[in-house]
Amino acid sequence: MKARVKWVEQATFLGEAGSGHAVVMDGPPDHGGRNLGVRPMEMLLLGMGGCTAFDVVSILKKSRQPISDCVAEIEAERADTDPKVFTKIHVHFVVTGRELDEKRVGRAVSLSAEKYCSASIMLGKVAEITHDFEIVEAP
Repeated sequence: MKARVKWVEQATFLGEAGSGHAVVMDGPPDHGGRNLGVRPMEMLLLGMGGCTAFDVVSILKKSRQPISDCVAEIEAERADTDPKVFTKIHVHFVVTGRELDEKRVGRAVSLSAEKYCSASIMLGKVAEITHDFEIVEAP
């Protein structure tokens, strides 16, 4: 896996993934940025959220659960001093579908957290990561 990050100007950077996709990262105005894109630490949370949500959806589909939506809502706390690493991360899944089996949803969340989500497991070496979920019945 490869990636490339190029400085554009001030505190703006263009990240290019090996897959050919690009994303703009920028800092806040008080750090010389123009607020044109997500912050690099936000990218870490988004990456973790995408990784774990991907797992949960995949596991539920494989177990033939009629899932129609999955949202990972993430809250994180950072250390007060440099390096301002994440110290706590909580992921709340909102899983929507028809007559979803609560045990299977819980199992999917646990399998992602403990076995499959590389991003969660890696960040878990530094931060305390917790997960919970709610099921919403689809109309």
